[in-house]
Amino acid sequence: MNTMRTLPSPGIFIVTISLLLILCALVGSAGCLSEEQPQNPATETEQPIKAEYAPGEIPLLYTEEENTARAGFDAIVRIPHDDQTFENTFLAFDTIITDYTDAVYPMLLMGYVHPDATVREEGMASGEALSIFTTETYARRDLYNVLSDQVPQTDEEMRLRDVILRKFKKQGLHLDNDRLERVIGMKNRIAALEAEYNANLNSDNTTILFSEEELRGLPPSALAGFGRTETGDYVVTTSYPDYIAVMSYADESETRKRMLAADNAMQGDRNIPLLEEALQLRQKVARELGYDTWADYQIDGRMAGDADSVMEFLNDLKDPLREKREAEFATLLSIKQRIDPGAKSLDHWDITYLTEIYKTEEYGYSMDEVKEYFPLDRVLNGLFAIYESLYGITVEEVDNPVVWHPDVRLFKISDEADGTTIAHLYLDLYPREGKYNHFIIFGLTSGRITEEGYTQPSAAIIGNFNPPQEGKPTLLTMDEIWTLFHEMGHATHNLLTRAPYGTLSGFEVEWDFVETPSQAFEEWIYDPAILESISGHYTDPGQKIPQDLRDRVIASAEFGKGYSFSSQLLNSLQDMIYHSTDGPVDTVRIYEELHQELRGIPAIEGTQKPANFLHLMGGYDAGYYSYLWSKVYAMNIVERFKEDGMTNRTTGMAYRRTVLERGNMADGMVLLTDFLGEEPGIEPLYRFLRINE
Repeated sequence: MNTMRTLPSPGIFIVTISLLLILCALVGSAGCLSEEQPQNPATETEQPIKAEYAPGEIPLLYTEEENTARAGFDAIVRIPHDDQTFENTFLAFDTIITDYTDAVYPMLLMGYVHPDATVREEGMASGEALSIFTTETYARRDLYNVLSDQVPQTDEEMRLRDVILRKFKKQGLHLDNDRLERVIGMKNRIAALEAEYNANLNSDNTTILFSEEELRGLPPSALAGFGRTETGDYVVTTSYPDYIAVMSYADESETRKRMLAADNAMQGDRNIPLLEEALQLRQKVARELGYDTWADYQIDGRMAGDADSVMEFLNDLKDPLREKREAEFATLLSIKQRIDPGAKSLDHWDITYLTEIYKTEEYGYSMDEVKEYFPLDRVLNGLFAIYESLYGITVEEVDNPVVWHPDVRLFKISDEADGTTIAHLYLDLYPREGKYNHFIIFGLTSGRITEEGYTQPSAAIIGNFNPPQEGKPTLLTMDEIWTLFHEMGHATHNLLTRAPYGTLSGFEVEWDFVETPSQAFEEWIYDPAILESISGHYTDPGQKIPQDLRDRVIASAEFGKGYSFSSQLLNSLQDMIYHSTDGPVDTVRIYEELHQELRGIPAIEGTQKPANFLHLMGGYDAGYYSYLWSKVYAMNIVERFKEDGMTNRTTGMAYRRTVLERGNMADGMVLLTDFLGEEPGIEPLYRFLRINE
């Protein structure tokens, strides 16, 4: 797991809650949610993390935490050899570094969400400092020498020892001091580049002005979410709700083209140089550490084993996905030619728009019609009910929590058996100025055994759904429901952990396993009974989505898999090629070539898309393949649930005990085999994609 614990979802990192009741009273009915609120509101005041910071506070607190951690590590080193035990060295190390990250991750979160610009800057700076301190800690020979001398007494201690020592060894402790210092310096420079790259995107305020005619085709609900100028033009941002509305519904091709161009150019002039410098430095670090490429370095120790295995896996998907995509494109081109008889090919900005037309015509529904059955709170209630049914837990909203913004809500997770609180989840799902404008999850505090008992992990899902408007609550599209379930899949991995050590708990697992629970839980929404259970018309929660409409919505999800998974393949290969190339990397040229090959259409002219491919500078470097790799495991899990029942308590508890709770206490393959009863195979992915049949 990377030091930020940030887990972007595949669909909306390109591409998951809302106003408190007291705020509704202030802004009137247009800002209120539906009357149906998430179930069982808790009344006690709870504060799992420090959630309020004044300008200037984070630097002081961060310095204090780093100094405390460093002093703790120094104390371990000073223990006389004869007095050293596994407890006062290894277990102390785990405690110190987890105490440090538990304090710092909430500060880093503020860099993405805090309303005050100064606090956001300080939060982002804490993330860079965290990365530098972590790098330097795992490069300490004196600390490594003490830890490597210790003898574990149990299998759990052996696992902790193996994982921690591997981190030290991969930092370059086999190098002489001068070369090690050079590696640390380069890694620290990479951390600074990543922080600047992310800060640029986080502060991006790109807007595009469109006239009413240029936005012809957009539903009134989408138009109502845009700002207006004094002359009546609409102000459209590149945030996900604005972007997807324009790309899905704008009848004017030029409008969609301008929207795509703005999105692709976001922070291009600033971030392309930062990315390309980071790629050069990663190459140099890998060679210093004895690896041919950064991809080889990163993948060593992951489930994939080595970069060659990843490339073989990705290349094997090219032809079957191309055939599936080309069949879809033939259908879309016929629709475009009906609109424009002279059209001979598709453009990149056509795909989402024409797909929406196809689904409307082929399956006889509009997304505006469907989303009326999925107000945000109804979906949340239904999702939490699934949690409760599967995992033997209860979910309650905390009343009047201490949070960083009035939109933020806090939920308490308790064990059904004895009512014990086991975790907390923050939801911050509406856009606002200065806030991170896509979808991401943060692990905030870790689960672990302490003298006081097992700690309560916490996490925050940050997203951007359209806020309530025109007297209606937030209504979710199927893509947005999918995204919410994806991030909630990550959340269960973090919140239900029972691993004994903070460094091995939650989603601190092999990087190409980390997307497994999230990508499995996505598929719950395509089960007819589940989709019906999370529905309820916003005017009448008891009115479920009609069965015929429900079935058509589920059937329509099959169309577009060829294109969407080709896009994931593009991103995966782009990432791998960047991190397997020797010498200067022309990021835009490589992207354009792969775009043509794997999407079958040219990239938009002047594109600078690598400038906002956050995964490359957010912990997924030489790791984006993990979405496709983990999808194999996810579909094995889904097939097991489909056989037993998607809300089967016995299967859900087995999944909780064997996979979600164990964190990194065993290799991912061991966890999967324990749950499935056999090693996972690739066939479930092929069946899901309907390729190689």
